[in-house]
Amino acid sequence: MNTKVNICGVELKNPVMTASGTFGSGREYSELTDLNKIGAVVVKGVAAEPWQGNPPPRIAEVYGGMLNSVGLQNPGVDYFIENDIPFLRQYDTKIVVNVCGHSIEQYKSVTRRLRGQDIDLLELNISCPNVDEGGMSFGTDPVMVEKVVYEVKKEADKPLIVKLSPNVTDITATAKAAVKGGADALSLINTLTGMKIDIHRRAPVLYRKIGGMSGPAVKPIALRMVYEVCRCVDVPVIGMGGISNGEDAIEFIMAGATAVAIGTANFINPTATADTVKGIEEYMAKYGIEDISEIRGIIE
Repeated sequence: MNTKVNICGVELKNPVMTASGTFGSGREYSELTDLNKIGAVVVKGVAAEPWQGNPPPRIAEVYGGMLNSVGLQNPGVDYFIENDIPFLRQYDTKIVVNVCGHSIEQYKSVTRRLRGQDIDLLELNISCPNVDEGGMSFGTDPVMVEKVVYEVKKEADKPLIVKLSPNVTDITATAKAAVKGGADALSLINTLTGMKIDIHRRAPVLYRKIGGMSGPAVKPIALRMVYEVCRCVDVPVIGMGGISNGEDAIEFIMAGATAVAIGTANFINPTATADTVKGIEEYMAKYGIEDISEIRGIIE
């Protein structure tokens, strides 16, 4: 049985990855699950300088998932290079670095700093607020998507995955723009925007009022968007959004995804990634599937 997948020339032992922002650098989870079983670890967003993130409260549980407004808190690219890469290289898993920034120059700065480093893939987080454009997300305007991807791609010495925002009218427009700009692969979806109000305090639960919604409730939306994107571009797609187990993962693969990423499920089940790998293998054994590619994109 072959569960290996190839993303832009990088071979993963299986299609299961972590979703950025939900797994840190893997250090915390390494005490609870075997990182060697995961196809790739996608680390929390890495910025040019340390980011403090947003003030609390910045996490809220909601029906079918959670809201977060963490604000991409991270210690910066220099810390990541010095501490996290050596840690992750102890394990038989690929390293994907999520690059974040509030301006094109910040994105480019991180990408330049990662040149020559012992990592496997880059993931560009275009859902960051663009300070040069009044705080609008880079990822909601196809023209801006193409521009930022084009500029960052020039600095990259590893394949570039672009992570798409679902907070758009037509996900295929931004997908095509990212590929036109030079994206080697796409990942989606990032979080949907949502809100929760404490009716007793008569105030929003989150300090920033609005946050990113993730978890099982977003899965049908994510699956639909992955299906649409896989049919409009000719690059590998990494599907995510509400995936909790092997059956969820198989749905995304049948929709066309080359790989899948698990996020919110890690918070309630620290072994969700390894469990999903096992679930995929059990499904393949049950239905006599010799190679995972046999079921990729079979939904017309």
